[in-house]
Amino acid sequence: MAGNIPLAERMRPQTLDNYIGQRHLVGPGGVIRSMIDTGRINSFILWGPPGVGKTTLARIIANATEADFYTLSAVTSGVKDVREVIDRCEKAGRSMFAKSRPILFIDEIHRFNKSQQDSLLGAVEKGVLTLIGATTENPSFEVIRPLLSRAQVYTLKSLEKDDLQQLLDHTVATDPILLARQVEIKSTEALFRFAGGDARKLLNIIDLIEQSAPDGAPIVIDDATVIDRLQENPAAYDRNGELHYDIISAFIKSVRGSDPDAALYWLARMVAGGEDPAFIARRLVILAAEDIGLANPNALLLANATFDALQKIGWPEGRIILAECTVYLATSPKSNTAYMGIAAALEEVGRSGNLPVPLHLRNAPTQLMKELGYHEGYKYSHDYANNYSEQLYLPEAIAGRRFWQAGANASESRMQQRMEEIRKK
Repeated sequence: MAGNIPLAERMRPQTLDNYIGQRHLVGPGGVIRSMIDTGRINSFILWGPPGVGKTTLARIIANATEADFYTLSAVTSGVKDVREVIDRCEKAGRSMFAKSRPILFIDEIHRFNKSQQDSLLGAVEKGVLTLIGATTENPSFEVIRPLLSRAQVYTLKSLEKDDLQQLLDHTVATDPILLARQVEIKSTEALFRFAGGDARKLLNIIDLIEQSAPDGAPIVIDDATVIDRLQENPAAYDRNGELHYDIISAFIKSVRGSDPDAALYWLARMVAGGEDPAFIARRLVILAAEDIGLANPNALLLANATFDALQKIGWPEGRIILAECTVYLATSPKSNTAYMGIAAALEEVGRSGNLPVPLHLRNAPTQLMKELGYHEGYKYSHDYANNYSEQLYLPEAIAGRRFWQAGANASESRMQQRMEEIRKK
């Protein structure tokens, strides 16, 4: 019966016509739309937050190309499972009825270890199958380089408010169970806020409201109803592990907000819930650089040591190492100036493009380069007082730009003071 199938599954689109979001990939001229239109699907990895359509997109591609579609979850599958699927793909590919290469979709591919990922290389390179991976983690850190070189990475984005509105309107207008009942949409601020750009979460919240409404009564969607239903049963809509992302978000914000008690509580929730310790350790390393930064540079050293120690010690004692680092980061002075500095520099690069490197900063390993003025006039800083030489280091077009600004903390105040002093001298 349709009523036993979750709304998120009932609304899963089968074609790109009903696929919402990710216009940069599936819109006119988008790389994935172009692949579907030509029928030539190359291996790729979809990287993005939960509930943005990674699995759905893989299924749409398989449907559109009439390819045999195999799925594995990296959480439950091993090397043996991978090899069995590869064998099936080889047999399917030899079939005279095959219209395109079989597609192997691997969810949570970042959870595959090196040997599991290695087992895919030959099949991908020989064209036995087309690999489509899905991950919520940065593939640069979690996927081995040989596999990355054989599979392009495409980034999916959280759904925007307009996307969520479109999904809501489409759901109310087409779902048979909602059509059979009167649905009143009075306000959507809480619904969109709790969905957080996640289509599955939005649909699960609607599902929860529909199931809790009395038979025959209208289904009311408004801020008060959404908040009330979620407070009654906060995990009811969390059927696919999205609570995991809510808790890590609360953990990060607690450390950033200098609340060690709240940070330890959310850490305990993750430990008790069986969270991957390496996932927590990676977040601590990021936190140390992004939110503590130059206010306490030792934070990054400790966070990195935490990551290394966790791999050596393992579980359950590793929870103590995570707790020590958590308290240290939460109680450290905070600064995001390095984070803001690289963001400002990237913005400038995007605006001004590939500006030429000043000639005096270029090396001159050949006679021709010397004749062209490479390296001419460069001042070796160690030959000058305070190991500082006054010269142009930025491209001329942006000379004088400041990307890093000192924060209001003792460590960065000392850095700023030193820079001011040597510039004066």
